[in-house]
Amino acid sequence: MKNSIVIANWKMYKTPSETISFIQELAPLVDKSSAEIFLAVPFTSIAAAYEAAKDTNILIGAQNMNDATEGAFTGEIAAVMLKEAGAEFVLLGHSERRTLFHETDPLINRKVKKALEDDLIPVLCVGESSKERDEGKTEEVLQRQLEADLSTVTEEEASKMIIAYEPIWAIGTGKTATPAMAAKAHGFIRKCLSKIFGKKIADKFPILYGGSVKPDNIASLMQEEEINGVLVGGASLQVKPFSDIIQSC
Repeated sequence: MKNSIVIANWKMYKTPSETISFIQELAPLVDKSSAEIFLAVPFTSIAAAYEAAKDTNILIGAQNMNDATEGAFTGEIAAVMLKEAGAEFVLLGHSERRTLFHETDPLINRKVKKALEDDLIPVLCVGESSKERDEGKTEEVLQRQLEADLSTVTEEEASKMIIAYEPIWAIGTGKTATPAMAAKAHGFIRKCLSKIFGKKIADKFPILYGGSVKPDNIASLMQEEEINGVLVGGASLQVKPFSDIIQSC
């Protein structure tokens, strides 16, 4: 397994100038960190973030993309555009994209394939809702999402991907899956990946936890062997808590 991975998902926050200031303040605090640091910034901040992060250990990425190379898709953005702006990875299938914008598994699968074709690292997000967990359907949901979202991905392509488990009920709610709950879900995800791609690839797959990750719960989460890093939302918007999280990974 590679070093721990910490991904910030800024959602619809921070202008380009705010992004530059954040990176300039963060970079010296984490320059000796062994964790891989990813910032998923708004589209308008990608180019500025890329310039600010040059000569640092911070990678810049996007939060979404279209599955087409180009076309009459008003308001959309293509992987090649993200790449040229400075993005090296892209979040796909985030729960907010699935629930608020009604993205389906077949669409997410096409986005994953397109990201891989255009040399972006896909960070595939999967996870169950509160209702699905209460009904005991967590594993059913995870298996369905993984099988559909990865259905056309080859073994070679899979080795370039990252999975983020983000239980929907724990995103932005202050609720966090216990380390044991998260580890159990991660173990099941790895089991599914083993069935899809084989054990050798599955064992090396980085699986991150996302869901109200904060400085006060990061240490207990990272003690679990199955948790290879974190996807951080609100706590990534301020330098101090985010740098504290990075240092704990």
